[in-house]
Amino acid sequence: MDRGVTSESESESLSDLEGSDLSDLELQEAFSKGLLKPGLNVVEETEKQCVNNVVGLKQCLEDFKKDLKWVERLDMTNGPAADIIAEAEGKAVGQENSNIDPEDDFQREVFFYRQAQATTLSALPRLQRLKIATKRPSDYFAEMAKSDQQMQKIREKMLSKQTAIEKSEKAKQLRALRKYGKKVQVEVIQKRQKEKKAMMTAVKKYQKGLSDKLDFLEGDKASSTSKKEGGGGSAQQKRKMNAKRKYKNEKFGFGGRKKGLKRNTKESYDDVSSFKAKIAHSKNDRFGKGGKKHANKRPGKRNRQKMKNRSRN
Repeated sequence: MDRGVTSESESESLSDLEGSDLSDLELQEAFSKGLLKPGLNVVEETEKQCVNNVVGLKQCLEDFKKDLKWVERLDMTNGPAADIIAEAEGKAVGQENSNIDPEDDFQREVFFYRQAQATTLSALPRLQRLKIATKRPSDYFAEMAKSDQQMQKIREKMLSKQTAIEKSEKAKQLRALRKYGKKVQVEVIQKRQKEKKAMMTAVKKYQKGLSDKLDFLEGDKASSTSKKEGGGGSAQQKRKMNAKRKYKNEKFGFGGRKKGLKRNTKESYDDVSSFKAKIAHSKNDRFGKGGKKHANKRPGKRNRQKMKNRSRN
Protein backbone atom coordinates (compact mmCIF):
# COMPACT_ATOMS: atom_id res chain seq x y z
CA MET A 1 0.00 0.00 0.00
CA ASP A 2 1.25 3.47 -0.89
CA ARG A 3 2.33 5.76 2.02
CA GLY A 4 0.27 8.66 0.72
CA VAL A 5 -2.98 6.62 1.03
CA THR A 6 -4.29 5.96 4.57
CA SER A 7 -6.02 2.73 5.56
CA GLU A 8 -9.73 2.40 6.32
CA SER A 9 -9.17 1.87 10.06
CA GLU A 10 -6.98 4.97 10.38
CA SER A 11 -9.50 7.06 8.45
CA GLU A 12 -12.31 5.80 10.70
CA SER A 13 -10.37 6.68 13.88
CA LEU A 14 -9.60 10.14 12.56
CA SER A 15 -13.23 10.71 11.62
CA ASP A 16 -14.34 9.53 15.08
CA LEU A 17 -11.97 11.95 16.77
CA GLU A 18 -13.01 14.83 14.55
CA GLY A 19 -16.72 14.10 14.88
CA SER A 20 -16.65 13.58 18.66
CA ASP A 21 -18.04 16.42 20.66
CA LEU A 22 -17.03 15.09 24.08
CA SER A 23 -16.39 17.71 26.71
CA ASP A 24 -13.62 17.70 29.31
CA LEU A 25 -15.99 16.49 32.02
CA GLU A 26 -17.08 13.51 29.95
CA LEU A 27 -13.46 12.61 29.26
CA GLN A 28 -12.59 12.81 32.97
CA GLU A 29 -15.53 10.54 33.86
CA ALA A 30 -14.50 8.04 31.23
CA PHE A 31 -10.91 8.09 32.54
CA SER A 32 -12.12 7.53 36.12
CA LYS A 33 -14.23 4.51 35.04
CA GLY A 34 -11.29 3.04 33.14
CA LEU A 35 -12.89 3.25 29.73
CA LEU A 36 -9.97 5.17 28.19
CA LYS A 37 -7.08 3.03 27.06
CA PRO A 38 -3.43 4.21 27.34
CA GLY A 39 -1.85 5.74 24.28
CA LEU A 40 1.46 5.06 22.56
CA ASN A 41 3.66 7.27 24.86
CA VAL A 42 2.91 5.54 28.16
CA VAL A 43 6.07 4.68 30.14
CA GLU A 44 6.04 1.21 31.58
CA GLU A 45 7.83 1.02 34.94
CA THR A 46 9.78 -2.15 35.46
CA GLU A 47 11.80 -3.19 38.48
CA LYS A 48 15.57 -2.94 38.11
CA GLN A 49 17.24 -6.30 38.36
CA CYS A 50 20.56 -6.15 40.23
CA VAL A 51 23.10 -8.71 39.12
CA ASN A 52 25.54 -9.91 41.80
CA ASN A 53 28.23 -11.51 39.70
CA VAL A 54 30.43 -12.85 42.48
CA VAL A 55 32.63 -14.88 40.20
CA GLY A 56 33.28 -11.95 37.90
CA LEU A 57 34.09 -9.62 40.78
CA LYS A 58 36.55 -12.12 42.25
CA GLN A 59 38.16 -12.53 38.86
CA CYS A 60 38.59 -8.73 38.55
CA LEU A 61 40.10 -8.68 42.05
CA GLU A 62 42.60 -11.36 41.08
CA ASP A 63 43.52 -9.37 37.97
CA PHE A 64 44.21 -6.28 40.11
CA LYS A 65 46.46 -8.14 42.53
CA LYS A 66 50.22 -8.11 42.04
CA ASP A 67 52.86 -10.27 43.60
CA LEU A 68 54.65 -7.55 45.61
CA LYS A 69 56.59 -7.63 48.86
CA TRP A 70 54.97 -6.51 52.06
CA VAL A 71 57.30 -3.48 52.23
CA GLU A 72 55.79 -2.25 48.97
CA ARG A 73 52.21 -2.91 50.12
CA LEU A 74 52.26 -2.22 53.89
CA ASP A 75 48.81 -3.77 54.27
CA MET A 76 47.72 -5.22 57.60
CA THR A 77 44.47 -6.54 58.99
CA ASN A 78 44.11 -6.10 62.73
CA GLY A 79 41.43 -5.96 65.29
CA PRO A 80 41.15 -3.17 67.86
CA ALA A 81 43.68 -2.79 70.62
CA ALA A 82 42.79 -3.89 74.10
CA ASP A 83 40.46 -1.55 75.90
CA ILE A 84 41.70 -0.88 79.42
CA ILE A 85 38.28 0.24 80.60
CA ALA A 86 36.62 -2.93 79.24
CA GLU A 87 39.25 -5.11 80.90
CA ALA A 88 38.74 -3.30 84.21
CA GLU A 89 34.99 -3.89 83.98
CA GLY A 90 35.59 -7.63 83.31
CA LYS A 91 34.22 -7.68 79.75
CA ALA A 92 35.65 -10.00 77.13
CA VAL A 93 37.15 -8.57 73.99
CA GLY A 94 34.60 -10.22 71.69
CA GLN A 95 31.75 -9.15 73.92
CA GLU A 96 33.07 -5.60 74.07
CA ASN A 97 33.44 -5.41 70.27
CA SER A 98 29.98 -6.77 69.65
CA ASN A 99 28.39 -4.06 71.78
CA ILE A 100 29.57 -1.21 69.51
CA ASP A 101 26.70 0.84 68.20
CA PRO A 102 27.43 1.90 64.58
CA GLU A 103 25.08 4.89 64.98
CA ASP A 104 27.12 6.27 67.89
CA ASP A 105 29.76 8.51 66.28
CA PHE A 106 31.98 8.78 69.33
CA GLN A 107 32.02 5.05 70.01
CA ARG A 108 32.68 4.26 66.35
CA GLU A 109 35.60 6.73 66.14
CA VAL A 110 37.12 5.31 69.33
CA PHE A 111 36.93 1.84 67.79
CA PHE A 112 38.74 3.09 64.66
CA TYR A 113 41.40 4.69 66.86
CA ARG A 114 41.98 1.45 68.75
CA GLN A 115 42.21 -0.48 65.50
CA ALA A 116 44.85 1.94 64.16
CA GLN A 117 46.71 1.66 67.47
CA ALA A 118 46.83 -2.12 67.23
CA THR A 119 48.05 -1.94 63.63
CA THR A 120 50.86 0.47 64.63
CA LEU A 121 51.96 -1.74 67.52
CA SER A 122 52.19 -4.78 65.26
CA ALA A 123 53.76 -2.99 62.26
CA LEU A 124 56.60 -1.16 64.06
CA PRO A 125 58.49 -4.30 65.21
CA ARG A 126 58.12 -5.78 61.75
CA LEU A 127 59.60 -2.67 60.15
CA GLN A 128 62.45 -2.65 62.65
CA ARG A 129 63.28 -6.25 61.80
CA LEU A 130 63.48 -5.23 58.16
CA LYS A 131 65.78 -2.34 59.18
CA ILE A 132 63.44 0.34 57.85
CA ALA A 133 63.57 3.74 59.54
CA THR A 134 60.30 4.70 61.22
CA LYS A 135 61.27 8.16 62.50
CA ARG A 136 61.51 11.20 60.30
CA PRO A 137 65.02 12.73 60.12
CA SER A 138 65.52 16.31 61.24
CA ASP A 139 66.44 17.52 57.71
CA TYR A 140 63.53 15.78 55.99
CA PHE A 141 61.35 17.80 53.62
CA ALA A 142 58.13 16.20 52.46
CA GLU A 143 57.06 16.62 48.86
CA MET A 144 54.31 19.16 48.46
CA ALA A 145 51.00 18.19 46.93
CA LYS A 146 51.21 21.29 44.76
CA SER A 147 54.15 22.41 42.66
CA ASP A 148 56.36 25.37 43.47
CA GLN A 149 54.92 27.32 40.55
CA GLN A 150 51.39 26.87 41.86
CA MET A 151 52.43 27.88 45.36
CA GLN A 152 54.21 30.93 43.94
CA LYS A 153 51.01 31.97 42.18
CA ILE A 154 49.04 31.53 45.40
CA ARG A 155 51.63 33.55 47.32
CA GLU A 156 51.53 36.35 44.77
CA LYS A 157 47.74 36.39 44.88
CA MET A 158 47.75 36.59 48.68
CA LEU A 159 50.31 39.39 48.59
CA SER A 160 48.26 41.32 46.05
CA LYS A 161 45.18 40.97 48.25
CA GLN A 162 47.14 42.12 51.28
CA THR A 163 48.55 45.14 49.44
CA ALA A 164 45.07 46.02 48.19
CA ILE A 165 43.73 45.88 51.75
CA GLU A 166 46.62 48.05 53.00
CA LYS A 167 46.03 50.58 50.21
CA SER A 168 42.34 50.80 51.05
CA GLU A 169 43.15 51.29 54.74
CA LYS A 170 45.65 54.03 53.91
CA ALA A 171 43.10 55.71 51.65
CA LYS A 172 40.55 55.64 54.48
CA GLN A 173 43.07 57.16 56.88
CA LEU A 174 44.00 59.86 54.37
CA ARG A 175 40.33 60.73 53.85
CA ALA A 176 39.82 60.93 57.60
CA LEU A 177 42.93 63.12 57.99
CA ARG A 178 41.78 65.40 55.19
CA LYS A 179 38.40 65.83 56.84
CA TYR A 180 40.09 66.56 60.17
CA GLY A 181 42.58 68.93 58.50
CA LYS A 182 39.78 70.85 56.83
CA LYS A 183 37.97 71.10 60.13
CA VAL A 184 41.08 72.39 61.91
CA GLN A 185 41.78 74.80 59.07
CA VAL A 186 38.27 76.23 59.29
CA GLU A 187 38.63 76.62 63.06
CA VAL A 188 42.00 78.39 62.67
CA ILE A 189 40.60 80.75 60.05
CA GLN A 190 37.61 81.56 62.24
CA LYS A 191 39.91 82.20 65.21
CA ARG A 192 42.12 84.53 63.17
CA GLN A 193 39.13 86.43 61.88
CA LYS A 194 37.84 86.80 65.42
CA GLU A 195 41.22 88.05 66.70
CA LYS A 196 41.51 90.44 63.77
CA LYS A 197 38.06 91.80 64.43
CA ALA A 198 38.86 92.29 68.13
CA MET A 199 42.15 94.06 67.26
CA MET A 200 40.45 96.39 64.80
CA THR A 201 37.87 97.26 67.44
CA ALA A 202 40.63 98.00 69.98
CA VAL A 203 42.54 100.15 67.44
CA LYS A 204 39.44 102.18 66.68
CA LYS A 205 38.83 102.75 70.39
CA TYR A 206 42.43 103.86 70.86
CA GLN A 207 42.25 106.24 67.88
CA LYS A 208 39.07 107.83 69.16
CA GLY A 209 40.57 108.22 72.62
CA LEU A 210 38.13 105.84 74.30
CA SER A 211 41.00 103.66 75.59
CA ASP A 212 44.65 104.28 76.44
CA LYS A 213 45.75 100.61 76.53
CA LEU A 214 47.97 99.04 73.91
CA ASP A 215 47.42 95.40 74.87
CA PHE A 216 46.26 94.52 71.39
CA LEU A 217 49.81 95.05 70.05
CA GLU A 218 51.20 92.21 72.17
CA GLY A 219 48.60 89.66 71.09
CA ASP A 220 48.85 86.14 72.54
CA LYS A 221 52.04 86.87 74.49
CA ALA A 222 50.31 89.47 76.58
CA SER A 223 47.51 87.08 77.49
CA SER A 224 49.97 84.28 78.34
CA THR A 225 52.12 86.55 80.55
CA SER A 226 49.03 87.84 82.33
CA LYS A 227 47.93 84.26 83.00
CA LYS A 228 51.37 83.35 84.36
CA GLU A 229 51.47 86.37 86.64
CA GLY A 230 48.01 85.54 87.92
CA GLY A 231 47.46 88.94 89.46
CA GLY A 232 50.34 88.61 91.97
CA GLY A 233 53.31 90.99 92.55
CA SER A 234 53.59 94.72 92.81
CA ALA A 235 51.97 97.31 90.60
CA GLN A 236 55.28 97.88 88.83
CA GLN A 237 55.44 94.18 87.84
CA LYS A 238 51.85 94.21 86.68
CA ARG A 239 52.55 97.17 84.42
CA LYS A 240 52.84 96.05 80.81
CA MET A 241 56.03 96.66 78.87
CA ASN A 242 55.96 99.07 75.97
CA ALA A 243 55.82 97.33 72.60
CA LYS A 244 58.59 99.47 71.16
CA ARG A 245 60.88 98.77 74.12
CA LYS A 246 60.15 95.05 73.84
CA TYR A 247 60.96 95.00 70.15
CA LYS A 248 64.33 96.69 70.74
CA ASN A 249 65.16 94.28 73.56
CA GLU A 250 64.45 91.34 71.29
CA LYS A 251 66.57 92.82 68.51
CA PHE A 252 69.59 94.15 70.43
CA GLY A 253 69.44 92.15 73.64
CA PHE A 254 70.27 93.22 77.21
CA GLY A 255 73.55 93.96 79.03
CA GLY A 256 73.76 97.73 79.31
CA ARG A 257 75.78 100.17 77.23
CA LYS A 258 78.11 98.70 74.59
CA LYS A 259 79.15 101.90 72.86
CA GLY A 260 82.77 103.02 73.36
CA LEU A 261 84.02 99.77 74.93
CA LYS A 262 87.14 99.72 72.69
CA ARG A 263 88.36 103.20 73.63
CA ASN A 264 91.68 103.57 75.48
CA THR A 265 91.77 104.47 79.11
CA LYS A 266 94.61 105.71 81.35
CA GLU A 267 95.25 102.18 82.63
CA SER A 268 95.33 100.64 79.16
CA TYR A 269 97.62 103.44 77.92
CA ASP A 270 100.15 102.92 80.73
CA ASP A 271 100.15 99.12 80.30
CA VAL A 272 103.15 98.17 78.08
CA SER A 273 103.42 94.53 79.08
CA SER A 274 102.52 93.28 75.60
CA PHE A 275 105.25 95.38 73.87
CA LYS A 276 108.16 93.39 72.31
CA ALA A 277 111.23 95.29 71.00
CA LYS A 278 112.46 92.50 68.70
CA ILE A 279 109.23 92.41 66.83
CA ALA A 280 108.75 96.15 66.79
CA HIS A 281 112.28 97.04 65.50
CA SER A 282 112.74 94.13 63.12
CA LYS A 283 114.40 94.99 59.76
CA ASN A 284 112.13 92.64 57.83
CA ASP A 285 109.09 94.26 59.32
CA ARG A 286 107.27 95.67 56.36
CA PHE A 287 104.22 97.00 58.14
CA GLY A 288 105.86 97.87 61.50
CA LYS A 289 104.53 94.71 63.17
CA GLY A 290 107.88 92.84 63.26
CA GLY A 291 108.69 89.32 62.18
CA LYS A 292 109.56 87.94 58.81
CA LYS A 293 108.48 89.37 55.54
CA HIS A 294 104.94 88.42 54.65
CA ALA A 295 104.72 86.41 57.90
CA ASN A 296 101.19 87.60 58.71
CA LYS A 297 99.90 87.68 55.18
CA ARG A 298 96.15 87.31 55.13
CA PRO A 299 95.07 84.05 53.49
CA GLY A 300 92.85 84.08 50.44
CA LYS A 301 89.06 83.87 50.50
CA ARG A 302 88.93 80.13 49.73
CA ASN A 303 91.49 79.34 52.44
CA ARG A 304 89.60 81.44 54.95
CA GLN A 305 86.40 79.55 54.09
CA LYS A 306 88.22 76.23 54.58
CA MET A 307 89.51 77.38 57.96
CA LYS A 308 85.97 78.36 59.01
CA ASN A 309 84.63 74.97 57.98
CA ARG A 310 87.37 73.19 59.95
CA SER A 311 86.64 75.22 63.06
CA ARG A 312 82.94 74.44 62.75
CA ASN A 313 83.56 70.73 62.34
